[in-house]
Amino acid sequence: MKPIIEVNHLTKEYQLGHITSLKENVINSLRRLGGKPVQQRENFKALDDVNFTIEQGEVVGIIGHNGAGKSTLLKHLANISKPTKGEVIVRGSIAPLIEVGAGVNPELTGRENIFLNGAILGIPKKIIQQKLDEIIDFSELERFIDTPVKRYSSGMTVKLGFSIATSMEADILIVDEVLAVGDLAFQRKCFDRMEELIKGQGKTVLLVSHNIRQIQRLCSRVILLNHGRINMEGTPQAVCDSYYEQSDRKIKNNIDLGHSSTEGSGEIELVEIYFSDHTGQKVEYLSYKNNCSIHFKIHVLHELEAVTFGFGFHTTDFLYLTTHNSEEQLNINRLLPGDHVITCKVNQLPLLPGIYSIRFGMTAGEAARDVFYGESLKHFQIVGDIPITIRDGFFALDAFWMENDINNTETLANSSVDTLIS
Repeated sequence: MKPIIEVNHLTKEYQLGHITSLKENVINSLRRLGGKPVQQRENFKALDDVNFTIEQGEVVGIIGHNGAGKSTLLKHLANISKPTKGEVIVRGSIAPLIEVGAGVNPELTGRENIFLNGAILGIPKKIIQQKLDEIIDFSELERFIDTPVKRYSSGMTVKLGFSIATSMEADILIVDEVLAVGDLAFQRKCFDRMEELIKGQGKTVLLVSHNIRQIQRLCSRVILLNHGRINMEGTPQAVCDSYYEQSDRKIKNNIDLGHSSTEGSGEIELVEIYFSDHTGQKVEYLSYKNNCSIHFKIHVLHELEAVTFGFGFHTTDFLYLTTHNSEEQLNINRLLPGDHVITCKVNQLPLLPGIYSIRFGMTAGEAARDVFYGESLKHFQIVGDIPITIRDGFFALDAFWMENDINNTETLANSSVDTLIS
């Protein structure tokens, strides 16, 4: 059986435009008249000799940094763009949901757009009529369904587009960065709908997202693009780990304290954040399940009273994981001007190996007014081997398994019944 999608040596080039002066235009015209070559504008390869296949029923994630070629690839798969070289073979109907308002005519009402999109996909009017109530109900736009879409907000437009695309009987669904539309309740509905399409109906789905956890959860295979080429292809875990490593290198090359997200009263300056291991040695990496210390070097410009510190870990896409403050453990009534190092010791660091960031804050006074707060202040990596009992997530639980025998006797999982009876 042939793949439902084949991409063979796909290349897409764009000519980079630039503004030319009157003098340059005259010179180029004279060169043309004289039969001399005119300097050509530079070409940019958005896709460069891309090759892959997708089998029916596969759920494939496409990830990469901005400008990697993800959206360009999807537009070729949806037949919105034509390749410069190579070919794309699609054996089935496609419901594309590529960008806000894609496939939605702003001059038509929501109801009219449902029928229009169904007709484009070749679905009989009778079938669309049968699905109409389901689409309107899912979109939560019943009050506005007979209003022209040009009066919708961008969120309403995507709600309508997502509802249409995921309700029609297409063989392939192409989704680009639209699962985070609307409020949290609607986002939950989108996830549930996608999981039903994938697990319940066995649809072929191509999913582009910067939310790597979505990709890991929904996809069976992941393609990593980099500068228009396939950098890696394989299981979600392996490819996403590689993407995280690339992101970490890029972050470390481009970020420092001066470019982090910070705000404050101007009474202190955060000079440095650094780590030390259980021996007190300064380190760049932290070890999973080992003791460590986190040091915050600050420069105080004005005397402060009743000072409290706090720090937390978050993912590189700002999912807050934990927070700890000094309120009940460190009593600083007066903090004099000058340099100070504030240290927090962490016992058996429970974060699983991966890349994380630190946020740090400081308050002063009886009313605990904000003196400093910053996020993404330092990116760091936790390394180490994890036991086979741990699969996914961010934290390791200090836990063990037991069983209860028929006599209600607690039995450790690694002990035999015969041994316990004897």
